[in-house]
Amino acid sequence: MLTTDQLLALLADHESDAVEFTTSTKNTDKFCEAICAFANDFPNRRQPGYLFVGVNDDRSASGLNVTDQLLRRLSDLRSNVNLEPLPAMSVHKHTLPEGEIAVVEVLPSDLPPVRYKGRVWIRVGPSRRGANQQEERNLVEKRTALQRTFDVRPCYGCTLDDLVLDLFSVTYLPAAVDREVLAENQRSIREQMASLRLYDLAGDCPTNAAVLLFAKDPRRWIAGSYVQFVRWAGTTLVADPVSDKAFSGDLVTVLRELETFIKHSIESYPVEDSALRERSEIDYPRIAVREILLNAIMHRSYESNAPVQFYWYEDRIDIQNPGGLYGMAAPENFPRQTDYRNPVVAEAMATLGYVNHFGRGVIRAQEALRRNGNPEARFAFESSHVLATIESKP
Repeated sequence: MLTTDQLLALLADHESDAVEFTTSTKNTDKFCEAICAFANDFPNRRQPGYLFVGVNDDRSASGLNVTDQLLRRLSDLRSNVNLEPLPAMSVHKHTLPEGEIAVVEVLPSDLPPVRYKGRVWIRVGPSRRGANQQEERNLVEKRTALQRTFDVRPCYGCTLDDLVLDLFSVTYLPAAVDREVLAENQRSIREQMASLRLYDLAGDCPTNAAVLLFAKDPRRWIAGSYVQFVRWAGTTLVADPVSDKAFSGDLVTVLRELETFIKHSIESYPVEDSALRERSEIDYPRIAVREILLNAIMHRSYESNAPVQFYWYEDRIDIQNPGGLYGMAAPENFPRQTDYRNPVVAEAMATLGYVNHFGRGVIRAQEALRRNGNPEARFAFESSHVLATIESKP
């Protein structure tokens, strides 16, 4: 909320990309166009914009009586169905010696472009106007930049003391950065992590990706960051569990443990090839289970409190990850089209050698299943999750 001194300072200046004056009290279209323009913040000032109701063009008070009814009418504009997405704004009354003024304060939107009745409004200097195609494209690009993925957002409240820093400096950093660059590097650990999108310097805290990869207790900050394994005695959840295990902790360790677990859990058995020869077979190719499981860990939504489910039944393995398909990926183009919900986590898993950047994990899994005599893995796509089913050999 503006102080009286701040209000007087703005009134002392002319209309600008942050200030508009009006004497109208009932022109809803004018009000909404102004709110839309301030929310779009085309000059990218990242500061609020102000609509002063009850001020003449010469910056003098018009003598308006600011009633509660007027304040309610202005406040109701924040939920006007023609403003989309809805802006963040507040309305205040200021009483000056010259008269009363209603001030509508509009915060810049993180989801531009904001439209009023389908049209994008912006401010260019002291004027308000409809955005042209290029100006609207600029706002779309700004929206993309502002919508940071979950893994790169700051994890407020977390500090370097909550991380296992050796995992970063000894295990991850040498794999992610060229040795010659490291030898010349005089930056602090915060700056080193920030360069890899693992530390938010503005918030002075690790990012969510750093918490997932290196935290002593990631579930303290991201509740669903684990893999729940259960082996069942039958083919449905009604059956009794034979064994279960929660793979929890920093992702660097979890990935290593899962790889070892898959290697030792899928055992080969002898099959007679001829009267004098046997061959070894397995129910599931390890590479297929590994690739689909790592794919679930990489692409899951970490904003969900649910874990990745790794359920092993007598006739199949089900791997379910929270969060539906993301971005450009859709049922009709899966798995050829890849998009990354967690690009920093994906980059880290590739850096550590667990996945590649070419979106071939599911394709490799399907090839391995065919070679082993299994049906291809089936995928069910819901808005809340993706379920992969790997059937045993007939």
